[in-house]
Amino acid sequence: MTEVPTPDSVALGFRSDQLEGFRIGVTSDRRSEDLIAAFVRRGADVTHAPTIRMTAVSDDSVLEAETRAIIQAGPDVLLATTSYGIRRWFESADAAGLGDALNERLEHARILVRGPKARGAIRAAGLDDDGMSERETTTSLVDLVLKGGVSDKTVAIQLHGFTDPVQLARLEEAGAHVLTVAPYRWTQPDDPARVIKLIDMICASSVDAVTFTSAPAVESLFTTAEAGGRLAELQAAFRQSVVAAAVGPVTAAPLVEAGILPIVPDRFRMGALIRLLCEHLEESHIRRLGYAHGTIEVRGRIALINGVKVSLPPVSLALFRALTEAAGATVSRSALSSAAPEYLDDHAVDVAVSRLRQLLPDRAAIRTVVKRGYRIDV
Repeated sequence: MTEVPTPDSVALGFRSDQLEGFRIGVTSDRRSEDLIAAFVRRGADVTHAPTIRMTAVSDDSVLEAETRAIIQAGPDVLLATTSYGIRRWFESADAAGLGDALNERLEHARILVRGPKARGAIRAAGLDDDGMSERETTTSLVDLVLKGGVSDKTVAIQLHGFTDPVQLARLEEAGAHVLTVAPYRWTQPDDPARVIKLIDMICASSVDAVTFTSAPAVESLFTTAEAGGRLAELQAAFRQSVVAAAVGPVTAAPLVEAGILPIVPDRFRMGALIRLLCEHLEESHIRRLGYAHGTIEVRGRIALINGVKVSLPPVSLALFRALTEAAGATVSRSALSSAAPEYLDDHAVDVAVSRLRQLLPDRAAIRTVVKRGYRIDV
């Protein structure tokens, strides 16, 4: 029996403490359990806030009408974009007594798929595809069909959650008669308060990374932040301190348009996203420093002083990070104030450093530099 790879078996170097101290936001709805479980198994604290929800169309009569139109037209080409959409479409057709007629019509169509998951769903329906898009995007899929010419041909396209007018227009401008079928829709989340809480956490840099598995999830997060007057603050946090992790280039597009540089795996799969984020946080977001009395490590929400773990509140954590990153150089009070999540005057900085010292197992790790600021005692 062939073992099916799981996200854990795909991600090399798995350790149960790999993400200890890190807090990750997950914005996906469907399959979020797998993503959350993978991060939790690695020691991360996960905040789940679905920014959109995938739902079946509210009225199956609409889907049935779209299916009947496609059967009647007998399309020359079918563009299949998602495995869930194809499965949902054929299940609905079977329930309406149209399954056999749909299969029969599509047996004579040229079927092109956006990616391997859509290919699997087509083959599970007893059909064969004639090719897959190069970049696993709808744009690339339309590029593929246009290469063969579509003038005076009927092209059916299975939509993936929302209408893509740009790609539909490209087909129509090339002379195709376009029919669409939408087996599911993206809708607003059931609990918007969770999304607002995630926005608060991102703006305060109290989350280390946020994962996205669809472009609508990004756009919905931006829309909610804009409604609350916090879009600029949210996007600034992503540019400066919070890692945005996107499963593929289509998902990453609205982030890039906002001037945010997300990390994107080479293979557009959930397992690859998990592995990439783990590696990125380990390599770029853990600060290790030798000092006069041993070693310091800052990872996510926690600090380790000679192996002793300390959880630090936001202000203390921000100050300790700034001091550690300076690697023994003196950090002025104004620089520490700038690093804090809230404004601190000089006196408030002194009080905050005093509180930080009290939280550390070695208070002597932080030295006062008279009239200049503070530094780690290296």
